[in-house]
Amino acid sequence: MRFYNSSKNLHHHPPTLLLILYALFLTSSIPFASSEIKDTYIFDDSRPIIMFEQFGFTEGGQVAISIKDVSWKSRSRKAELNPSSMGFFLARDSSFSAIFMNDSLQSKDESFCVLSSRYVKLLFNFNDLSMNTSAYNGSASIDEADEYSLVFGNCQPEFEVSMYVHTEMYNLQDGAKNFLPIGQTFLPKFFLSMFLIYTCFFGIWSFVCFKQRPTVDMIHLIMGALLFVKALKMICASEDKMYVSKTGTPHGWDVAFYIFGFFKGIMLFTVIILIGTGWSFLKPYLQEREKNVLMIVIPLQVLENIAYVVISETGPATKDWWTWNQIFLLIDVICCCAVFFPIVWSIRNLKEASKSDGKAARNLQKLTLFKNFYICLVMYLYFTRVVVSSMEGMLDYRYEGFTYVLSEGASLAFYVFIFYNFQPTERNPYLVIDEEEELAAEQTLQDDDSFEL
Repeated sequence: MRFYNSSKNLHHHPPTLLLILYALFLTSSIPFASSEIKDTYIFDDSRPIIMFEQFGFTEGGQVAISIKDVSWKSRSRKAELNPSSMGFFLARDSSFSAIFMNDSLQSKDESFCVLSSRYVKLLFNFNDLSMNTSAYNGSASIDEADEYSLVFGNCQPEFEVSMYVHTEMYNLQDGAKNFLPIGQTFLPKFFLSMFLIYTCFFGIWSFVCFKQRPTVDMIHLIMGALLFVKALKMICASEDKMYVSKTGTPHGWDVAFYIFGFFKGIMLFTVIILIGTGWSFLKPYLQEREKNVLMIVIPLQVLENIAYVVISETGPATKDWWTWNQIFLLIDVICCCAVFFPIVWSIRNLKEASKSDGKAARNLQKLTLFKNFYICLVMYLYFTRVVVSSMEGMLDYRYEGFTYVLSEGASLAFYVFIFYNFQPTERNPYLVIDEEEELAAEQTLQDDDSFEL
């Protein structure tokens, strides 16, 4: 490694840096993995900007960072490294736009280094490295409460950097460290309350199934298993957040959370598809096209959960992190679209059957139920995928945990809807209706076209 000490301007590629700064400004609302004690290895990385973590600090919060095994190499033999051109800094979300608009665009020099911006808090640069060990160990206190991003800046991207980075971010509450961002400190108790709710939900569902044993179908047992797995996921989430808040590491609870989250995701989409096909309610079998939907969605859910684990465990400092984010979003969109096909098919089949089988009342109630299920599913998916994601970027960092409340609240409401409407009961929409209702329903089906999708 060769140091080049000079006070002249740092030479790099400003257009590249400007694009990355602008991208950071646009994507600063993306929620990264919960900050805790993290170890990251950067290998031969030439990115001008590498974002490590985001954290909501209170006044007096602390950030500790240590790096070791620092090395670099250049693609050009003539290139000389200026150690002050590489370093770590803290920046607020709003700072990225300020850097882009005020510093970089208004700079009269051909070169601009983000480390010299007045909108960032420089922690250290490579001038501060120990000459013997190529390492650094230090910390900084937060003077003003806000959400900060820990970023590595490389103003000479012709150099590829390798290093091992250890980071700790925490707030001090009554003298004790809390490794959760200020907006997430209530999550351990919230997830515990959701565990208790789903446990009661499972108990009620088990009682209903036991009481209505003659009308219990296989789908009801699968729905009960979904509640059980959901409850286990919530208790794992609670323990995960609790241990992270106290120690900075989840002590294995993250693994359990991923496992139960994996099964919950698969079972939820399976239940939605099976209900949408009318399996076990309307018919004891699945058609070939319905089996194909299941065969597509289940493997996609496996891949989606793998992408989720990678996103959660690596963070934006990893080169492929953005790619995994795109994979996760794409798969989620495909799965959400796929589950609508069985419902549409069932509604169309019921519409056609109502014209020929002479069971207008039954078909009307089935159509109404499936139409309501379709509308509820659209609202649930739109709210949890679009509305909640949008609010993540709009909420103040002190209330970022509120998005979990919205998402879990919507999930609970959706669960209540499908479990109530598809519970095992003798007074079921698929049972016998009297003649007056039959005639009225037949007229309704003839006059009303509201069941067209």
